[in-house]
Amino acid sequence: MQRQPLATYEFWFVVGSQFLYGKETLEQVAKHAQVMVENMNASSLLPCKLVYKATVKTPEEIEQCVKDANYDDNCAGLITWMHTFSPSKMWIRGLDLLQKPYCHLHTQFNRTIPDTEIDMDFMNLNQSAHGDREHAFIAARMHTKRKIVTGFWEDASVQLKLASWMRSAVGAIESRKLKVVRFGDNMRNVAVTEGDKVGVQMQLGWQVNTWGVGDLIRELDQVSEAEVQAQMDIYQNRYVFATKDMETVRYQAREEVAMRKFLQREGAYAYTNTFEDLQQMRQLPGLASQDLMAEGYGYGGEGDWKVSAMTSLVKRMTEGMGKGTTFMEDYTYHMEKGNELSLGAHMLEICPSITTDKAHIEVHELGIGGKEPPARLVFEGHPGKALLASLVDMGGRVRLIVNEIEVVKPIYRMPNLPVARVMWKPEPDLNQASHLWMLSGGAHHAVLSYDATAEMLEDWCEIMGIEFVHINSRTTVESLKMQLFLSDLAWKLR
Repeated sequence: MQRQPLATYEFWFVVGSQFLYGKETLEQVAKHAQVMVENMNASSLLPCKLVYKATVKTPEEIEQCVKDANYDDNCAGLITWMHTFSPSKMWIRGLDLLQKPYCHLHTQFNRTIPDTEIDMDFMNLNQSAHGDREHAFIAARMHTKRKIVTGFWEDASVQLKLASWMRSAVGAIESRKLKVVRFGDNMRNVAVTEGDKVGVQMQLGWQVNTWGVGDLIRELDQVSEAEVQAQMDIYQNRYVFATKDMETVRYQAREEVAMRKFLQREGAYAYTNTFEDLQQMRQLPGLASQDLMAEGYGYGGEGDWKVSAMTSLVKRMTEGMGKGTTFMEDYTYHMEKGNELSLGAHMLEICPSITTDKAHIEVHELGIGGKEPPARLVFEGHPGKALLASLVDMGGRVRLIVNEIEVVKPIYRMPNLPVARVMWKPEPDLNQASHLWMLSGGAHHAVLSYDATAEMLEDWCEIMGIEFVHINSRTTVESLKMQLFLSDLAWKLR
């Protein structure tokens, strides 16, 4: 099953009005809405198509529009705007039925007030200033989850806000479809990789199921030499060979072909494995997993299905942005006073989407697991603003923790560390960020993304109805303790 390209999703622009103002005014409302949609689509700032769907004027029209949106697989959400005054009791039934992400755009068609031309006809037509307040009240009264974007619709800042929310909304839609394949169980005695899979499926939609490693081995045995060679040709095009051990690289190619077939057959875009459960597999998939991640699959080491799913979804939300997203793990620190840094890596499986150079294929001992030395991609993550995101199961609920970071060029060559590596400064600083991360229960596994923003992930959490913790330069231990305390109380009351 192939994933629907992000750009093929559409968002319905639904404009509120009523019959009070007459036919001519309603025609003008529709014309203005169409102009807005055409211009916003033409700006190329929106990742998905905006579709003017209707000017709704009655409770029945609103209800039907919502029902149509709920059952249209291409519709990823509604964006509403009240050009005139739209009495919000008309919206109650529709908002109560709405199952798609919802954004309220508070804007107006004209940027400025026309000094000499303004009259009561103009005022009757251009009533967003109080029409949107009426609309916002009913959403607040009904506790309806929604995003509010304010500002003039032609401004890039407004369209970029809409664009970010669109990506969050697609992430929510895709979350409900996501399947995660676990090849074997998770690493023994590890706490953070556990979790309530039934609860997560109820809340986030993820279908997380296990297949025996023997099932993958049978798939591996059926891979033809022609398929292996075709994968090797892809490696030749994408990467630099820094090894002469072609047999080892070919085994990784065989593993990748087998895993891709397995995932495609199951309609899954995320998977896990662990070095503790490889059975007759000769190597832990390294290069194989890295290349699959580069194609958009999510991965989680040691059976961590939560980070696998989040890697897949963040890659999906940031599709086409191009700076890179990967599975990541904090490994060790550089604690020079005033220049504290974290070194992120993993045994093998870091996605090459985060480097601006061609990654090198190398073969080295793994040091654990008792299997053959696996081929892997070795590279450095590129400098730039990024974030770490960790989804954890807090018992009865899940929490997404996000830390803003600055990736820097590694200050050491590390010639004897043959893995992909990333070095970063977390906000507010390493010591404080570590304290805040651990206070929140953040895992040692995370998603690192240069493309996702905290606002994008917060909007996704809002749509999904889960807890969000944001660690940045302004976060203090005292403020976070209070936030976590109040959040615990709120969730217990729920």
